[in-house]
Amino acid sequence: MKTTGFTVPDKWKWFTESRYGMFIHWGPYAQYGRGEQVLFREHLDQSEYAQKACSWNPEHYDPELWADTAKKAGFKYACLTTRHHDGYCLWDSAYTDYSSAKQAPKRDFVREYVDAFRKAGLRVGLYYSWIDWRLPAYFDGPDKDPEGWEKVRTYLHNQVKELLTNYGRIDYFFFDGVWPRNADDLQSVELVEMMRELQPDIMINNRLGYSQVREGYRADGGAGAGDSDTLGDFGTPEHLISVDQNRLWESCQVATWRLWSHVFGERWRPTDYLLDLLIECAEKGGEHGGNLILNVGPMADGQFPPEFVQRAMEIGRWLEVHGEAVYGSDGGSVTEFITRGRQTTRGNNLYLIIRFWDGRPVMRLADLTTPVKSVTLLTTGQDLEFEQNGEELIIKGLPSEPPTKLFPVIRVECESKPIANQWGRERLWEGDPSRVAAWAREQRGTSVFADGIER
Repeated sequence: MKTTGFTVPDKWKWFTESRYGMFIHWGPYAQYGRGEQVLFREHLDQSEYAQKACSWNPEHYDPELWADTAKKAGFKYACLTTRHHDGYCLWDSAYTDYSSAKQAPKRDFVREYVDAFRKAGLRVGLYYSWIDWRLPAYFDGPDKDPEGWEKVRTYLHNQVKELLTNYGRIDYFFFDGVWPRNADDLQSVELVEMMRELQPDIMINNRLGYSQVREGYRADGGAGAGDSDTLGDFGTPEHLISVDQNRLWESCQVATWRLWSHVFGERWRPTDYLLDLLIECAEKGGEHGGNLILNVGPMADGQFPPEFVQRAMEIGRWLEVHGEAVYGSDGGSVTEFITRGRQTTRGNNLYLIIRFWDGRPVMRLADLTTPVKSVTLLTTGQDLEFEQNGEELIIKGLPSEPPTKLFPVIRVECESKPIANQWGRERLWEGDPSRVAAWAREQRGTSVFADGIER
C-alpha cells in the first residue's frame, strides 16, 4: 500500500472522516435543461439569457429539505455553486444586481443554504467561478485591457471576500474556471492569504491557476491551466479517480452520465456504480484515502430530481449498516482483492467489500500476515468461522445468496494493523519480477510444456 508524504492538520481531519460530499450545481441555467454551460456551449444570445435568468423564480427551493435529504443519504458535507460561469449570483452581492436577491426571487439562496446545512450538522462548502462569460475584460486580460482587467479582478476578489465575511464559518471553498488566465493574473496567492485571514480553518481547492512566479517555468506558460501543482489544500480530479500523493483529494463525479446541472433526458448511473465510486475513493490514496463529492443538479423549480433521491437514499441505507468501512477509513487494498471487490482499513480492521458475490460458502484471502482475532459478516452481524494458516485466511459459513442488494461487507479484525506479505504489497504489473519467476520455477518448472519439465 502506497503511503503519502504529508500530515493532515487537525483542523482538516473532518474531511478525511467525512469521505462523502454532495456537490450542488444550480442556477438559472437549470431552466434550459441542457447543462450548466449551455450559454457558452450553444453560444446563446447573452441578453436573452440574462432576461431569462432575471425572471427565474424557483418556487420549490427548500434548503432544509435539501439538507435533510443529504443527511439521510449519508453525506457529511456539501458544496453549492454560488456563481457559475454565467455570472449569476445566488447571494445578495453588493457588487452586482445580477443575483437571486436583486432579481425575481428576492431571496439570498446562499444564506438559506448555509443556515439549513449547518443546522443539519453538515459541513458547508461554497463554489465560485473565476470566469464570467459576460465580461469581455476577463478574456482580453491584463495585456489587452489592463484597466478593464483590474476592474474584473477587483470584482472577483470582492465577491470572494463577501462570501467569506457574511455567512459565518465556511469549511470549504471550491474555485473553478481559470481559463484563459493564470494564478499570477488572478493574484490567487494574495487572495488565498486574505481568505485565510477571514477563515483560518478553511480548506481551499487547487483550481487557483498555475503561477510562474511561484511554480516556475512551464512550456505553455501556465495560461489556461486551472489546476496548480502546489497551490491549494486538496486536489479535485473531475470525472475520474486520480490519487494525489502530496495533498488531500476528492473525486468530483456526476450521478448522471456527463452533465452537472439538471438536464432533460439525461441518463442516470445505477446505484451500485455510484457506491463503487465512493468505495474506490476510500480505498485509494494511502493512509489518508480519498473523498467522493457526488453531484446533484436540482430542477429549475428547486427540487432534487427523484432519480437522484432514490439512488442517494439507497446508498444512505447501505452506509447506515456499513459506514465504518468508509467514514474515517485509513485507505485500503492491503492484499490483492480485485477478483472479488475492494478493501478498506480502519485501525486494526480490514474490510472486504464484495462486489462479486459467488454464492460459495468458503472464501480464501491470500497474503495477510497479521494474526486475525475475528471475522464478521458486517451486513448481518453474523460471526463467521475462519482458519488462518500462515499467510492464508479461510473464511467459512458464507450464505449462498448475497445478504444485500448492494455490496456485502466482511470485517476482519486483526491483532494489529493489517499487513500483507510481498505478494500483497506488490500487484499485477508491479514490484520485483523475480518473485514471479521464483513462483513459476518452484511450483512447476521452467519449460513451455504442461508439466514444466525441459525436454
